[in-house]
Amino acid sequence: MRHGKKINHLGRKTAHRHALMSNLASSLILKKRITTTVAKAKALKKYVEPLLTRSKDDTTHSRRVVMSYLQNKETLKSLFGEVASRIADRKGGYTRIIKLGETRLGDGSEMCVMELVDFNDVYKKDGAVKKAKTRRSRKPAGAKAEAAKGTQEEAASEEKA
Repeated sequence: MRHGKKINHLGRKTAHRHALMSNLASSLILKKRITTTVAKAKALKKYVEPLLTRSKDDTTHSRRVVMSYLQNKETLKSLFGEVASRIADRKGGYTRIIKLGETRLGDGSEMCVMELVDFNDVYKKDGAVKKAKTRRSRKPAGAKAEAAKGTQEEAASEEKA
């Protein structure tokens, strides 16, 4: 039985897998978008989202904890500076996986693009102009009154004729 064995080993030993996740996370934080396989992206999502959450409070302890995972000073600086300021109001779901619908030529593995959600201007909700919410009716209030007057005047003109 495989109770409680959720981790995807990705065909690697533990040390190699940790190094892979650390390097992928560093690349994602620095470049904001990476192309990888779907399996690696799903594993990376579980690895990097808690680090992004921890970067919201800029304390010495949280910096040391994140540094133990990433082991790259430039990535740490970018994470606690630029990235943390963008994701400050988001409660979770910091990453997005977009499947490319193509396979890698060498081994046929499914490829995807993984990106930080707040750094993509195409899908940003704030980029679109927000319209004011209004109740819709068949005709506006002013048009109804004018239409009613118009029909009364037409009826009166027909009776006279």
